Amino acid sequence: MRRPSQLRRGAVRALDKRSEAAHPARVSDLSIPESHDPHRREGRWGSGTGYLVSFALVALVTLIGGVLFARGNSTDIGLLYLIPVMYAGTRHGLATGVVVGLASSLAYNFFFIPPTHTLSVDNPEHFITLLILLGVAVVGSQLAAQVREQAMLAEARADRNAALAGFARRLTGLSRRDDVWSVAAEEVARLFDVRTIVLVRAPAEAGDHGLVLRASSPPQHRIELIEMAAAQWCFDNAVPAGPGSETLTASEWLFHPVIGPAGAVAVMGVGRADAGEPLHPGQALLLRSLLDQCGLALSRIVAEEEARALGEVQERDRLRAALLSSVSHDLRTPLTTVLATLRAMRAAVPEQEAQLAAARTEAERLNRFVANLLDMVRIETGALDRMVQLVDLAEAAGSAIEDLRPVLGARRIAVAMPDDLPLALLDPQLFHHCLINLIDNAAKHGGPGGTITVAAETAADGGLVLSVQDSGPGLPPGEEQRVFAMFTRLEGSDRTGGSGLGLAIVKGFAEAMGLMVRAGNRADGQGARFALHIPPHLVRAPGAPEEEMA
Repeated sequence: MRRPSQLRRGAVRALDKRSEAAHPARVSDLSIPESHDPHRREGRWGSGTGYLVSFALVALVTLIGGVLFARGNSTDIGLLYLIPVMYAGTRHGLATGVVVGLASSLAYNFFFIPPTHTLSVDNPEHFITLLILLGVAVVGSQLAAQVREQAMLAEARADRNAALAGFARRLTGLSRRDDVWSVAAEEVARLFDVRTIVLVRAPAEAGDHGLVLRASSPPQHRIELIEMAAAQWCFDNAVPAGPGSETLTASEWLFHPVIGPAGAVAVMGVGRADAGEPLHPGQALLLRSLLDQCGLALSRIVAEEEARALGEVQERDRLRAALLSSVSHDLRTPLTTVLATLRAMRAAVPEQEAQLAAARTEAERLNRFVANLLDMVRIETGALDRMVQLVDLAEAAGSAIEDLRPVLGARRIAVAMPDDLPLALLDPQLFHHCLINLIDNAAKHGGPGGTITVAAETAADGGLVLSVQDSGPGLPPGEEQRVFAMFTRLEGSDRTGGSGLGLAIVKGFAEAMGLMVRAGNRADGQGARFALHIPPHLVRAPGAPEEEMA
């Protein structure tokens, strides 16, 4: 496993605060401690090898200058000393450059500036030469340090981008959420030479709203209480917690959140076996970038899961619609023949009359079931043909009750509607089906001795409300919307029998006409209540002209 200093050792922090303020982007994401950077140590204090080589160059230049001086050519000897000064400043840093600049100045003054072999300077022009040597040493070392820093930062950025690209490439091939956390824990531990753990929210079915350990490198099975508190705080607030952050610094682990589309989806903790500071400031930036990649990968996996689930639902709905259509159409013809035959038959003896009546009742019931199947196919395929006209709610209720008379038998039916009730702009056939299914539902679940009440009244918003109430046990709390789903039977209530299609058809037809349907229990708690709300724009006073719905 590589040490942090092996992450190409490329980036260094800015040379001073002024440089950081001028070039904030130069502070690399892979910065390493100043004490670990040999270039920084050499730039501040110099190195023994640098001094030896630089002083050797000064001595060589002095020998060459002595030869030229002996021949009477002393004009350009001072320029020769620029060679060791430039070398020391650019190769070994400011300290070495300044020391070599001073040594070159002294050598030039001692051997070649009159009076020679002394350190006194009689000509003021020679002071300029000495200052130039020192200035070249300072400027050269500064420029070289900046060039070296830029190269190191460029190399560090390339390494950072390579690390992110490699990590993203590994995440691209994953299709399970747990695999994302395993890869993230392994990769972060390898890059930063730390211990890693990943915690996610406990599954909803577990009944626990805390965090659970999902992955770690090396393998770990538990964490301490204070670390768990830091992880939970990090998850809840989506900000880092632990050493190096501003919160819960007593924890040995530094936790960073993994942000998804809807907030934090997990937290990653990093720590060291010696309980030292887990990350340097620059490394925390790289860690956040890696965790952002995890968040993107998780979003992709969630989107793929939703797409697969949607595809399965669509395929299931398509097969169900095909099955409903096939079954309903295949049953329609033979059932029509059976009904016609039963209606034409007459009992030869009194005992057969009850048998024929029961057979007709069951055949009618089967016919309604097939009709419901066909209606459901029409709703799902959008093949509903609407013919809108003004409908009298009292007449519509009476017609539905009359059609259901064989099913209702001796059950008491109460119709409560005011005489001055306005008309409604509806499709008579669809509305008739809605009433038949609601009354049939009340007959099934209201008990044989109960009363079915069909009532209508003016709503507060100016519309109309038509309700069908039974005297059964009612609906369980919280199931008021689910009762309208197809093939739904509510356990623990009176809605356990039947095909589960009637109320779904009511909802589909009502919405097709622009109505709203609601389910609930009666105010006195003595049964269920289903209500159709007719909005004000579909209400017409008697004698008003018919209009088509938008």
